[in-house]
Amino acid sequence: MWDHAAPMSVPYRVVVAKPGLDGHDRGARVIARALRDAGFEVIYTGLHQTPEQIVAAVVQEDADAVGLSILSGAHMTLVPRVVEGLKAEGAEDVLVMVGGIIPETDIPELKKQGVAEVFGPGAPLNAIAQWLREALDSREER
Repeated sequence: MWDHAAPMSVPYRVVVAKPGLDGHDRGARVIARALRDAGFEVIYTGLHQTPEQIVAAVVQEDADAVGLSILSGAHMTLVPRVVEGLKAEGAEDVLVMVGGIIPETDIPELKKQGVAEVFGPGAPLNAIAQWLREALDSREER
């Protein structure tokens, strides 16, 4: 039975995107499904997205977060373009997370540029969803 007095909980909106020419999207689809199953509203953009297309999707969907899946090695070029594009659109409050094959040595620079978290291969799906929910909840409390 629906309780009229209970506050309505709106799920967080997350765009999952595959920037660049990388044609492997199994990981992105697995993450998208795991986040959906954890109660997030997920928008998956598909393969071969430009940073500009990703930013447009995030803005159009009024997303709370964007997850970028990159296996191609182009993360140090593509991720900053997405972060800069979000700032240019006034969406710098959108949480950016990256997953894929990211060398440990590149993670500090990605975080310095505005990435909230980086997840490598084998990261537990429930841990990713929990981290994302806690990160977004802490933003809401501010």
